[in-house]
Amino acid sequence: MASKKRNVIVGQSGGPTSVINSSLAGVYKNAIERGFDKVYGMLHGVQGLLDEQYVDMSTQIHSDLDIELLKRTPSAFLGSCRYKLPEIHENMEIYDRIFEILDKLEIDSFIYIGGNDSMDTIRKLSDYAIVKGHKQKFLGVPKTIDNDLALTDHTPGFGSAAKYIAASTKEVIRDALGLTYKKEMITVMEIMGRNAGWLTGAAALAKTEECEGPDLIYLPEIAFDVDDFLAKVKELLQKKSSIVIAVSEGIKLADGRYVCELSGGGDYVDAFGHKQLQGTAAYLAGFLGAEIGCKTRSVEFSTLQRSASHMASRVDIEEAFMVGGAAVKAADEGYNGNMVVIDRVSDDPYMSSAGIYDVHRIANEEKLVPREWVNKEGNYVTKDFIDYVKPLIQGDYQPIMVNGLPRHLVLDMKKK
Repeated sequence: MASKKRNVIVGQSGGPTSVINSSLAGVYKNAIERGFDKVYGMLHGVQGLLDEQYVDMSTQIHSDLDIELLKRTPSAFLGSCRYKLPEIHENMEIYDRIFEILDKLEIDSFIYIGGNDSMDTIRKLSDYAIVKGHKQKFLGVPKTIDNDLALTDHTPGFGSAAKYIAASTKEVIRDALGLTYKKEMITVMEIMGRNAGWLTGAAALAKTEECEGPDLIYLPEIAFDVDDFLAKVKELLQKKSSIVIAVSEGIKLADGRYVCELSGGGDYVDAFGHKQLQGTAAYLAGFLGAEIGCKTRSVEFSTLQRSASHMASRVDIEEAFMVGGAAVKAADEGYNGNMVVIDRVSDDPYMSSAGIYDVHRIANEEKLVPREWVNKEGNYVTKDFIDYVKPLIQGDYQPIMVNGLPRHLVLDMKKK
């Protein structure tokens, strides 16, 4: 008879993705299969944990069908947060409080699903545990549609968002072409991406046998020149009546200002010092309309990029599930202060596996699109970029439909 394990606690943090709950399902299923006694879920991440807000996951998941529903459910099932833990020397009391709660719940392993800031939380908690002699293990599970985490080939959530963006770009292009009889029109699409242009570059996947794809793509890695932009659009209008442009929300001028700030946006700043970016496409569409005198419109994909679980990639959902399970396995084997990563094993056929890296090499590092994956003019991505992304959008994961709509698994607080 196997010896009794202690308990696992898992939380979700940062902006959700359409597959973040597949990672949660992977944590839960693997923990139960490995004989852990209980799996607790933090409600709203470490911020909720500080208020002792948590749930026994066995009160929420009762069957394999619930696991499948959870894998297909968008947003953060447990609720998310954007809470920045202070440095250990700045506020020891917060750390004492967290470990008091972990000891009370007899937690063996703490697993956090999130992006850069969440990996910083894992770094700080694992460091504190080592310094103070606590036995808990702290493991990070990657999550971000931005695909900007270091050392991992790509992040769970990116493939599905890229699939949605590529498909939606095709639809926007078809719509624009149908509206340009005897008149010109420019469409500017705004896609998420503060400093990294992975998502915006994915719009290039819309270029297929029956679709020309977007005409221009601008990433935040390349300084944006308004005059060059205007000249290029005017040049394209000499050749075609419908122009479709993809821009990252975070494109900046050479002086470091965000383009959205030209219209007064970017004033709100979150706990991590990140400006809220919005209005980039609207500003550029208005600018082009005034300069050129033709019809313009802006399309902001906004939260649909991360919540469109009905168009999730099978590769993405399966990899998200894989890394959740791998984190439990790593904790069970004694790893601490690590993040699970996705290693690309081969491209043809595409295969991947889970690896483990020291979170100190990942936290607060940002993976940007390589300069050589953007053309010389800085207004489109190269074949290398497309070859990198294409395997990640493959396959479908059909929703479980009820009365014509997708069914989701929803937290039942009455069973907390």
